[in-house]
Amino acid sequence: MNPKAMDLYDAYSKNMLPKENGYIVSSFFSPNSAYSRYEIVSYNNVKAIYPAEEGLTFQADGKKLYILVEPMNYAHKSEEPYIRTSHEQIPHRFNELELHTCKNQTKVYWGKKAVLSYTSLTIVKPTGVNFAFTFFFLPDMYASMAMFFEKTLNREAGVPMADASKIAKQIAKKVEETLTWEFTTE
Repeated sequence: MNPKAMDLYDAYSKNMLPKENGYIVSSFFSPNSAYSRYEIVSYNNVKAIYPAEEGLTFQADGKKLYILVEPMNYAHKSEEPYIRTSHEQIPHRFNELELHTCKNQTKVYWGKKAVLSYTSLTIVKPTGVNFAFTFFFLPDMYASMAMFFEKTLNREAGVPMADASKIAKQIAKKVEETLTWEFTTE
């Protein structure tokens, strides 16, 4: 039985990364607070995958969806996410993001649209408690991704479970709507 998801670097070392319809979820947790960033990448049409100094480089077309979790006490709430320091930044303005305010006043943002990446993209090698997982394109992948986000938003980012469950479903739906690839038969 094939796994639903696995560590990106483990999948790479075992030559299990898909060449078409690949999905990768990376996390970037702040060491001093519950401030968290996630990056979901779907890639397609792989020409090569190779290790680089900062991570794994994919010569492929890519689509990225960014997620940002701001705890209630975050000091730079008013700064647009694209101008924040590099370890707190995502490439969006507030008006380009969906927002869910949790019952504990944590704010969770995610992109309304995917960001396109042509020809190559690099997945940064995780450090500390951060992670990078590849999700395999199976019939229940979006449900698996929703369950994954429900758990990580709750456990790692401090989002209350009821909110985490609701947000995770919305993120999985957004992934399905914006990160899929069109296939044509000729």
